[in-house]
Amino acid sequence: MRVFAPALPLAVAYSGGADSTALLLACADKWPGQVSAVHVHHGLQAAADDFVAHCQAACAMWQIPLQVLRVQAGHAPGESPEDAARKARYEAFRALAHEGQAPAAIKNIALAQHADDQVETILLALSRGAGLPGLSAMPASWQRDGLSYHRPLLAVPATEIRAWLVRRCASFIEDPTNTDERFTRNRIRARLLPVLGDTFPQFRETFARSARHAAEAQALLLEVAREDLLAVGNPPALAALQELSQPRQANLLRHWLQASHRATPSAAQLAQLLAQIAACTTRGHQIHLKVAAGHITRAGAHLRYAA
Repeated sequence: MRVFAPALPLAVAYSGGADSTALLLACADKWPGQVSAVHVHHGLQAAADDFVAHCQAACAMWQIPLQVLRVQAGHAPGESPEDAARKARYEAFRALAHEGQAPAAIKNIALAQHADDQVETILLALSRGAGLPGLSAMPASWQRDGLSYHRPLLAVPATEIRAWLVRRCASFIEDPTNTDERFTRNRIRARLLPVLGDTFPQFRETFARSARHAAEAQALLLEVAREDLLAVGNPPALAALQELSQPRQANLLRHWLQASHRATPSAAQLAQLLAQIAACTTRGHQIHLKVAAGHITRAGAHLRYAA
């Protein structure tokens, strides 16, 4: 928090839990009159209305403006509840800034993820065999839909946040889903983090450093992918694509599919696509491969993606 200096005014995503309570109070202390709270009602728990009531009472006591955004965060088949809730939150924040639900000046939103959350994210990425984007974990700041997002607590352990709240005599609510070990993240928090702390006392700092290294490497790969896509064209020309090494082909294709079509190929799909590109040595050779929600085909001298 000491080096956190966002543009003001600032909105803080406030769930009523310990982490967002600490962030909201710290920001309000630092920039009095320039901070507001935003609570997202997901409609997923019976206690959600009680969370709203707590946040309203707390913000009234602290004299911090509060806006409650109601979303429907039900998940689609194959989508995790956590992913669905996150998408709904970002859509609510986008609407907050762009559809007249808040003063137009609010372009900065602070989120309360902390050092333990970052470690959990890295471990989840490792368990899924993620590449550099996943191992980069959560960025400290980024932009989306014209808004600037910040995570000023990423270097702060959860225990320090709770201790600070005790010293402030600040009340907060406990979300019962945070202790439900049916969720993988909660099992990591309850079972793995204590063992890591006993074995590697500095694991939060070292994991965060590894995530920063991964993020730097991913940024370099993205720069190379953009340059390569400019060289081979959009959509990619097969002949120019084949002149690149397979790792650069894979890097370019991931970027092209994501940047131009919002499609993310699986490792198996990308491997099949690279094999088909390598085999495409005659005019009559066809390419047809399912990737994400669409298909990649050959259209003359180029690749084509259609959803």
